Amino acid sequence: MKTDTRALAAKGLAEVALRGASLRDVMERNAPRLADPRDRALLMALLSEGARWWLRFDAAIDGLLEKSLRHKDPAIHALLVLGLVQLEILELQDYAAVAATVEAVRSLQRPQLAGLVNAVLRRWQRERETLVAQLDARPQTRHAHPAWLAAALQRDWPELAETVMAADNREPPLMLRVNRQRSERQALIDLLQGAGQVVTAHPWLSDALLLPHSTDVTRLPGFEDGLFAVQDGAAQVAADLADLKDGLRVLDACAAPGGKACHLLERADIDLTALEFDPKRAERIRQNLMRLRLNAKVVIGDAGATAGWWKGQPFDRILIDAPCSATGVLRRRPDVRLHRRESDIAAMHEQQRRILSALWPLLAPGGLLVYITCSVLRAENEAIVSELLATQPDAQAVAFTLPAGHAATVGWQILPGDGDLDGMYYAVLQKRS
Repeated sequence: MKTDTRALAAKGLAEVALRGASLRDVMERNAPRLADPRDRALLMALLSEGARWWLRFDAAIDGLLEKSLRHKDPAIHALLVLGLVQLEILELQDYAAVAATVEAVRSLQRPQLAGLVNAVLRRWQRERETLVAQLDARPQTRHAHPAWLAAALQRDWPELAETVMAADNREPPLMLRVNRQRSERQALIDLLQGAGQVVTAHPWLSDALLLPHSTDVTRLPGFEDGLFAVQDGAAQVAADLADLKDGLRVLDACAAPGGKACHLLERADIDLTALEFDPKRAERIRQNLMRLRLNAKVVIGDAGATAGWWKGQPFDRILIDAPCSATGVLRRRPDVRLHRRESDIAAMHEQQRRILSALWPLLAPGGLLVYITCSVLRAENEAIVSELLATQPDAQAVAFTLPAGHAATVGWQILPGDGDLDGMYYAVLQKRS
């Protein structure tokens, strides 16, 4: 019996939105159950857009039901959300979307609820104008962002908050990073175009390629040969800021899954240590190094407790991709908006401060430390760096600008959508000799 894609998506979305499961894990676990690539593509679209727009359509379903099904029957509640996603976001043909969603109720073995699901979706269609106006009246449901995050964006970026939240809800392009050790950019463009891909060079990132839509990169020519990696352009900025030269000793702290570490190794002949706290995530660094034919020392340890792993020799460069709220990458990781809580920020702040303070002494005089987060919240970014500058007399900020983004009090902030990049913060600090 063929698996019903919408029923599978509904069960998966309920796991993500109501039980805290990772969207990536749910996708990876369920996609192999569908033989047809078109069904797999629909599943991915339903799960991704369902997570992205949950906070909008979850509230809408509450207004369309006399009694909530959210906890009594979470899969059916998620299916109703997906019904609205199909109508409003994926813009599937009305009749097909409704009929297929009702059929999925039977696949979920809830035939008694088929009439209810049909009635709810038909009511949405009849009263759509009024219901949409109600949802659009609040930032939380207008842009499907948690209320605390919408308020934080209004506080930190008052003139840009609406733009940021709108950017979070647009599909990002697929960005690749050319492995300079194994290829060069024009040669890879020619290879991919020869395979029928629409691909262009990024206008100011020297290693970046742009593809308009997501695809299975493992099927692209050159993937198995390590000619490229997937990495958003905002993350590729880090290698430029590190100002690498052959022979430098470099530490990439909090390194998993290894994208920035690999980029550093592609740029120069350096002695690189990739530090990661989680052994399972450290294995992903090793896998990426192996595919790209690169070499680094992978160390498992706590970046905030250096005595357990540091051998006493200073580093010329330190890259800290600090653990953070991930509020800058909601367009690529839509489930973050469902799982992150306002109370998490204080804990993140303390962890960021601990790591930066612990690693600063490991930097050699004259060396550079690049502090990065994929957050758009000032409390995780310039506030952390400013604290270090205020307490370390040998630390000085290095001024720089980028072709996209905004100058921060210290460092630089790219907001989601700036230059069609993910949101990311950077600061470069130099230790006085």
